[in-house]
Amino acid sequence: MSRSSQGRAVNADSAKSVRPKKGLGQHFLVDPVHRARIVEAAELTKSDAVLEIGPGRGEMTELIAAQAGKVIAVELDNRLIPFLSALFEDRPWVTITHGDILEIDIGGLMVEADAARYKVVANLPYYITGAAIRRLLEAEPAATTLVLTVQAEVAERIVARPPKTNLLATSVQYYSRAQLVHRIPAGAFYPVPKVDSAVVRLDRIKNRADSDITDDLFFRAVRAGYSRPRKQLRNSLAAGLAISPQVAADLLQDAGVEPNRRAETLSIEEWVEVARRIGRT
Repeated sequence: MSRSSQGRAVNADSAKSVRPKKGLGQHFLVDPVHRARIVEAAELTKSDAVLEIGPGRGEMTELIAAQAGKVIAVELDNRLIPFLSALFEDRPWVTITHGDILEIDIGGLMVEADAARYKVVANLPYYITGAAIRRLLEAEPAATTLVLTVQAEVAERIVARPPKTNLLATSVQYYSRAQLVHRIPAGAFYPVPKVDSAVVRLDRIKNRADSDITDDLFFRAVRAGYSRPRKQLRNSLAAGLAISPQVAADLLQDAGVEPNRRAETLSIEEWVEVARRIGRT
């Protein structure tokens, strides 16, 4: 065994002695089959740069580093930084960064690493899932593909389609095509969480909106529509926009949407039309 290989083995063993922090929501994916399937879903080549969020003990980072041309791994737990840095010291295309994905400038980090076109692979702690996805999708430049491990129930919500969609699905699918890749049983993690997980792949698309619809206007319409999700859309829009139900009904009819429908039945394209009419009021 070479000196570098011996060093990696020692440091890998040291990293494995680090116990997961409950406060950070850490659940290490210990099943190698599922790790391989996650990386496979990203369809990596040597021309790809990858932002990995939460490399943990580096097992999945090893797989990513073997397939991608550049890896920027962001880890919040400072206990793991020395292990990870030593583990990948002989692979200059792998950069270990200590930071919080909810606070760092994601786009700026990737541009600085000369990786403006990149993919994301992440095993997201459950408690930051929504906020992390929002930051990733709104980053400039944004990733072309995101492969995310999330709570199974959240994955189902992300890929939901009308007439059973939701605010999260509408928000994510405004930016990307979403598909559920596969499920991961709770037993594949250490410590074992209380629920199963699932892998979703988000492929970035151009915004559906045209020049007279901004992201802010789109989400103003969507948040208003979902403000009272069990109500007819005319009533939830009226409440969310502080307008009369009749004005809301007229606006919806103008957009080609029946006022008595509910928010969960609308497609992204219909939301764009609703937002366009709101922008004209």
